[in-house]
Amino acid sequence: MPWYAVLPFVAMLVAIAICPLWVPHWWERNRNKLLVSCGLGLPVAGFYLVQRPPALLHTLEEYLSFMLLLAALYTISGGIRLTGDLEATPLTNTAFLAVGSVLASLIGTTGASVLLIRALLETNRERSRVIHTVVFFIFLVSNIGGLLTPIGDPPLLLGYLKGVPFFWPLRLWRHWLVAVGALLVTYFVWDSIQHAREPLARLRRDRSELRPLRVEGAVNALALLGVVAAIALLHAPWREGLILGLAGVSVWLTPRRVWHANGFTAAPMVEVAVLFLGIFLTMIPALEILRARGPELSVQAPWQFFWATGLLSSFLDNAPTYLAFLALAQGLGLTNDVVGVSHEVLAAISVGAVFMGASTYVGNAPNFMIKAMVEQSGVKMPTFLGYMGYSAAILLPLFVVLTFLLF
Repeated sequence: MPWYAVLPFVAMLVAIAICPLWVPHWWERNRNKLLVSCGLGLPVAGFYLVQRPPALLHTLEEYLSFMLLLAALYTISGGIRLTGDLEATPLTNTAFLAVGSVLASLIGTTGASVLLIRALLETNRERSRVIHTVVFFIFLVSNIGGLLTPIGDPPLLLGYLKGVPFFWPLRLWRHWLVAVGALLVTYFVWDSIQHAREPLARLRRDRSELRPLRVEGAVNALALLGVVAAIALLHAPWREGLILGLAGVSVWLTPRRVWHANGFTAAPMVEVAVLFLGIFLTMIPALEILRARGPELSVQAPWQFFWATGLLSSFLDNAPTYLAFLALAQGLGLTNDVVGVSHEVLAAISVGAVFMGASTYVGNAPNFMIKAMVEQSGVKMPTFLGYMGYSAAILLPLFVVLTFLLF
């Protein structure tokens, strides 16, 4: 395949990164996203339908499996509602972030973010300094916490569908522990300083307006465990059949008031579906070229894969970026420890995609979602560049340390 066959894939990624900033109102409509996906993806589909139908069929099977897993996790986690108002001390907020970092790997970054953000905002509604808490929430719960399972973050789920064993990401526990631990300590110190600057009247009000945490729709936790078991133990089509059944049971058993209170709609999943349709189609020739001509790019060492994958994941969607660099690594003829690459290189690609997806609002899907939910609650979030200021000051030094410690 010629190099220019990657242009539809590049155009798709550029559209995802630029359109929300350049034409935000036009991009809000899922119909327009579908037009972009079809305009770029259908010519590629037509070429492969004529030249290599099996490759197109295999890609469509992966797309359907990927979307079914994501939709089931989104639906089931959307049926769980956590409410309450605790005293917003630095210890309480740090505990929220720590629990969310664990849940992110168990129910996915999107599910954990949706489940916890409203209770965290309710707990902190009496405080005047909240922005830093939400920023660290995006860092930890919406991104870095999801490193340990394929359910945790879309890049790892795509890796699982490409043949990475379900429990392989558990090898990254040291990366997870160093990053999560460092960020929790940093947040606790930061929030302690901010808490000491709060007006006394706000702190007294915070202590007087307390409500215990309550969980509604707890039956969905069992459904989530069933999804995890299905992904870990079964293969297609039995895996997809069981997951679809569990999602149906969740919809049947969850009270409608829980869906309504959570503001649950199908729109986010429709957006993901139409965008990934274009991504999956346009990436077919791109992945083939990277496998065949990867050595020409001179990216070989684990630390190079960590930074190359991570920097692109900061400004493009981290899921297709993960696949692109996995294909590049497979084309190098490295040690075949897992899916044609070494453990060290796969670790670098995985950590780079998951961790550096937190660097900007466009790096990972939950980032913009949390920003919108928080602003709807009345908290003004940083601009695109303002958020990057936080990530440059907090995450960039952490990534440098991780490079020397683990890569």
